Amino acid sequence: MSELFDAVDALVASRATLPPPAERKRLRAAHGLTIDEVAAALKVRRATVSGWEAGKTEPRPPERDAYARLLKQLAELYPTPEEPAATVPATFTGTRAPAEAPTLSPGPAPEAAAMTADENTQTPAPVAAAPTAASRPAPATRPSATSRRPGAKKAAPAGTPTSGTDPRFENGPLAVIDVDEDGQVLAYCTGGLVLHVPAKSIPALVDWTLKEARLGQSKLSGPGKDADPLLVLTEAALERYGLPVQLSDEERLAGRLPEGHKVAKQLARAEWKLTKRGFGPWARIYRPAQGSERACIQLCIPSWDALDTRHWKGAAQLPPAELARLLGTYAARVITPRGSTAVTGLELMTAFHPATRASEPDADGRRHSEHNPGGLGKDPVDCAPCEAPDGHPLLTDLPRFHQRTPAEVLMEEAYDWARPLTDDECMCSNLVGIDVNMAFAAGANGLVVGLGAPTHVKTPVFDPKLPGSWLVDLSHVDLSRVKSGKDWVQLDGDLLPSPFTPKGNRPAGPAWYATPTVAYAVELGYDVAPLEAYVRYENGRYLDAWYGRLRDAYLATMADLGVGADLPPQEFLAAMDGYRQRDPEMAIVVSAIKATVKGGIGKLRERPRGEGWKPGQPWRALSRPTWRPDIRAAVISRTRINMHRKILKHAAFTGQYPVAILSDCAVYAVDGTSPLDFLPYREGKPLPGGWKLGVNPGLVKHEGTQTVLWGEGVREQHGADLNLARYIKDGNITHTDGGE
Repeated sequence: MSELFDAVDALVASRATLPPPAERKRLRAAHGLTIDEVAAALKVRRATVSGWEAGKTEPRPPERDAYARLLKQLAELYPTPEEPAATVPATFTGTRAPAEAPTLSPGPAPEAAAMTADENTQTPAPVAAAPTAASRPAPATRPSATSRRPGAKKAAPAGTPTSGTDPRFENGPLAVIDVDEDGQVLAYCTGGLVLHVPAKSIPALVDWTLKEARLGQSKLSGPGKDADPLLVLTEAALERYGLPVQLSDEERLAGRLPEGHKVAKQLARAEWKLTKRGFGPWARIYRPAQGSERACIQLCIPSWDALDTRHWKGAAQLPPAELARLLGTYAARVITPRGSTAVTGLELMTAFHPATRASEPDADGRRHSEHNPGGLGKDPVDCAPCEAPDGHPLLTDLPRFHQRTPAEVLMEEAYDWARPLTDDECMCSNLVGIDVNMAFAAGANGLVVGLGAPTHVKTPVFDPKLPGSWLVDLSHVDLSRVKSGKDWVQLDGDLLPSPFTPKGNRPAGPAWYATPTVAYAVELGYDVAPLEAYVRYENGRYLDAWYGRLRDAYLATMADLGVGADLPPQEFLAAMDGYRQRDPEMAIVVSAIKATVKGGIGKLRERPRGEGWKPGQPWRALSRPTWRPDIRAAVISRTRINMHRKILKHAAFTGQYPVAILSDCAVYAVDGTSPLDFLPYREGKPLPGGWKLGVNPGLVKHEGTQTVLWGEGVREQHGADLNLARYIKDGNITHTDGGE
């Protein structure tokens, strides 16, 4: 009998007693521990600890004994207070309970309240809510890779902004769908929230998202529409829902699954539709709208290369919680991703300026769809022939292999210019590069662009306020003598790039230019006499709201990385040193924001992308109202002119000239290693109208420093035309410069 008693005693001891779920959370928070730290110590996943604290699951040996030991020690340190603060009940039905207010202390703070939902309601059941951005522990408190179980994924501290207070989207704009080690499907949302997902198939997942998940994002403008929920599917989720983890070579080239795939058939049977791009890395699943009601979700599949590594770096490899934080931050500050950063940049433009709006009620009280003033309309417009890229249907009458001259084609592109160093510059010790922050966004700020179709004008009078393309001869502009403000200044024109051509060559005769370029010739003190023009009388500041949104997103994220907007020059340079390592995920958001700017501008003149296209035939992008090469040209023109204006101001004041320029980077020969060794600051104030250090769009940062000997050496090895600005950052010449 004693053996039986011993067995019973051992069985009881094997099931360590645990306090209730709410008390587990209280004890952990009282000691300033995060869910991440507890999970790392017990060598389990973050979601597992969240489930224990929410009462969704119970720990099993051997983790149970260790967890009980932890809680017992914490209970001795933090006994239950006589009058405990009100806690969120273990079960929750109805509206979502508010999370605790964030604390601003530097250390870890208590988690937001954990919530569950009655299984008989349609309210989503969060597994756990994590800290807000203000309460997120410092990076130093996060578990190290060596302290985790081999193969376990690191869970991210939360801190992602949510989409606002709209109750329809209280769980944020997106969720990362994953499957835990127990086979449970979980949705990692912004702010650290984790929802249980009951769906067994992709059609069921779509239904759950639209009916229960409360995901989405409020519209950015009055006539606009709300952003559809975004679901990001991990590899485990793909396997669970019958989708391939990787696309085959044939599927990758097609950019989609075949139409006969079983998941596509499941969607069709459930009366869900796919857009023309099919079931690919960015799949859109919808039903035709019923009145104002939309039924549509967006899928993002990182393992199918949805997140381009050029812009999203290693985001696709992040654990679900960290990926939700990263994408959620981007969505809250920019917009919910709709595809590539280029596609999203273009979508952001139309989110602020939809093609149509609702009219005022008519006599019967009905509203109708009408043109939205300030937008580009719902129908595409033809560009001017000079604005059309090679192969455009407008150019079908040109002879085959005809090379258009500057007098036939508008060539507004970014700088790619370099020159040999002078003897005095060769005596300097270093080459220092400075880079303009968000240069193309700054070029779009306040820019008046055409909204409608162009009007052809013969022998026009130039109007700097009228957007368009102008055929004019600017070869008479002499950079050796130009106006700077009201005064004429003498410069060494041979050391300056022309502001009128991307390669910096002086124009040889009439050529097509966008309005900002011609206006700059007038600003420099020279008369202009256009021969003809394509102007746009319907115009406006179409990109202002777009710029403001991206500027604010960039500044907020840089502030997260420790780079404030009003730092003195020396402090700014120090803050920029290694800023990406302070929070690698937020550094990825910065890269994505920058790519959204450049990609969105580039998308305005999207070229053919295969699909059997032949020169002279229309391609898909031409059917978009946002295919506007004239707007792209105006932004690039203004960006290049902004840069040249600062170069002139600096040269006139200091006698220093750039030796190379590539897009938004300029390189100077300097006796020193820092931009402060050649930028003329006086009592902390920069040269008016010249270069200024700072994080704001249009200001500059330090791009890199290399020795003059390095510059001369690589040019001798790779050719005198090598653009040193391309390699000034790290000095590595990865290929022979082709000027592309």
